[in-house]
Amino acid sequence: MTAIRHDHADNNGVKIHYAEAGEGPLVVMIHGFPDFWYTWRYQMEGLADSYRVVAIDQRGYNLSDKPGGVENYDMSLLVSDVVAVVRHLGEDKATIVGHDWGGAVAWSVAMFAPDIVDRLIILNLPHPNGFTRAVLGNPEALEGTGYAKVFREGSADDPDVFFGMPMTPQTLAGWVTDEAARADYIAAFERSDFTAMLNYYKQNYPDFWSDDASGWPAAPNVAVSTLVMHGLDDTALHADGLNNTWDWVDADLTLVTVPGAGHFVQQDAAEFVTATMRGWLDARR
Repeated sequence: MTAIRHDHADNNGVKIHYAEAGEGPLVVMIHGFPDFWYTWRYQMEGLADSYRVVAIDQRGYNLSDKPGGVENYDMSLLVSDVVAVVRHLGEDKATIVGHDWGGAVAWSVAMFAPDIVDRLIILNLPHPNGFTRAVLGNPEALEGTGYAKVFREGSADDPDVFFGMPMTPQTLAGWVTDEAARADYIAAFERSDFTAMLNYYKQNYPDFWSDDASGWPAAPNVAVSTLVMHGLDDTALHADGLNNTWDWVDADLTLVTVPGAGHFVQQDAAEFVTATMRGWLDARR
């Protein structure tokens, strides 16, 4: 990879680690579950010649702080972590990129801290309104969320909490297909807090399984140029959630689906994702 610089931003006493490469307009990347900043290595490499690319470890993960208590993983605090990183870097605005839980945070930053958002890139996380409608209206989409119900109700110490397995650095890294990277993932998860990982679900994920389930409250529109990319083989985040995304984006929207790629589209189709992001960003400079 290109040269990487490491540092931390402080958000009211919670230190958020980030990796940084390149110079130019700021791009801040936010990973999901279970992951860490290194998930963006291909995209950092592909953008760093023209952009200042910063990939964070979300709180609870790898080299960032891991505050105790489920309340410390509220979406408002996850949003404020991103704001703190942008401010720490001395910038007024950034392109915000998110995948999975990072996608949920990125949508929320655009909704509730819009002043710092220049452009928005989302990977495999439909807009909350589309996500809710898909899950409540499609039994297949609802079935795909069963793991989240286990995470909301279970403990990191349960022997079968992680898709029938215990949460260990090795099981959490089981999705990593890059053999050379798996050791890095195991090391990062050894530095992470498994309870914190589940707190994202306990604090923020709706109860879709009760008789009166309503999902997330209606979310506001975003008003920035938005690129949404989605690996169609994702079984946890059903592609039906992408329908009518344009109704919730009050700016130009680019929607790209990637057949044959799964949940971790930024690695499953790394070259395509990187090239798409680069072309989209370059066209809006």
